[in-house]
Amino acid sequence: MAECDTKKSDADLQSTDGQVELDTSGGTFYCLTVIGQIEGHFALDQNQKATKYDHILPLLVALEEDEKIDGVLILINTLGGDVEAGLAMAELIASMSKPTASIVLGGGHSIGVPLAVSAKRSFIVPSATMTIHPVRTTGVVLGVPQAFDYLDKMQDRIIKFVVEHSNISDEYMRKIMSRTDILVNDIGSILNGYEAVECGLIDEVGGIKDALDFLKKCKERNNEKCC
Repeated sequence: MAECDTKKSDADLQSTDGQVELDTSGGTFYCLTVIGQIEGHFALDQNQKATKYDHILPLLVALEEDEKIDGVLILINTLGGDVEAGLAMAELIASMSKPTASIVLGGGHSIGVPLAVSAKRSFIVPSATMTIHPVRTTGVVLGVPQAFDYLDKMQDRIIKFVVEHSNISDEYMRKIMSRTDILVNDIGSILNGYEAVECGLIDEVGGIKDALDFLKKCKERNNEKCC
């Protein structure tokens, strides 16, 4: 059984609540949680659960450089949030050389989708769901072509990232994003764990044991052919 070691590593990792270092017989892995909403350039209400991307980004850099860390486990239960902040986090996770594994628990909605697929191996528990819908914005949107063009380009960036880091096709991703018969007040789709795997969005249905087994195998193989 994994034991949690909360001591700081040589990289002096500044962890936030819920982030722990797992020291197991198969290696040392860092457990990173992405919960609530993704907070970006604007601070959310203090009563809301939030993941602050300006805390996560430097933490990921420190993990990449820390020789004691053999891999990163990412637990995801998010409603979505700031699109650019979430995509920045996903890009950084995807660029890490160390083994990474994600588990969608509860929900990986909206910008949580690219975060889930950014890991080298993605898992989802059967009861979890993922909501895929077009890019939305809050506040006043100017009714001019440039504003809509910006949203379209942002959406294309997200679709491209998801397609490149999963087994879902561009055509199917756009199809389920534009469905009108599932969500009551919006267009898009809600996928459960099995459906997310069936369409190629997530690699496999599984939980903590499966994700840790993957990371341990990567450690045993020296991070070669573990994906």
